[in-house]
Amino acid sequence: MTAIAAATALAPTRARMMRDAADQAARILADARREANAITAQARREAERTVSLARAAGRAQAMPQAAAVCRQARSDARAAVLSAQRETYDELRARVRAAVDGLRSEPGYDRLLDALARVALQEAGPGAKVTASEGGGVVARSRGVLVDCSLTRLADLALDALDGEVRELWAP
Repeated sequence: MTAIAAATALAPTRARMMRDAADQAARILADARREANAITAQARREAERTVSLARAAGRAQAMPQAAAVCRQARSDARAAVLSAQRETYDELRARVRAAVDGLRSEPGYDRLLDALARVALQEAGPGAKVTASEGGGVVARSRGVLVDCSLTRLADLALDALDGEVRELWAP
């Protein structure tokens, strides 16, 4: 048998073997693609699970921080409100004191001094000595007793007596 005759006789076998090899290669390639797709899908599921767990952990860690930030913000807001109230109250006190100080230039101031001296003497008791206060009004002193009827002190007492009404200024 010649080489050509042998090649011709083997041609159908070779063709079948080539088809089998091509089919096997196609199956291997299809299997590899399915496996790659399955691995990719599994990796995506694991990544999604990891991201979900990380988000949950992040939220859990952030909650105490967020609560602390909220507490601090409430505290800061309260401090700002109290500071504004204090400033307003101090301004009111200054205006009341200024208004009372203005009494010194009023025509009836001498009568007011006489009335304050009588009250101070009565409250200080026997042997009390009354002196004019530097800022207006009077002060009476006796043994162990001091009665301050200075204009500044009286203004402060008047404002303190209005405490409930002053607090209404802060009410919403």
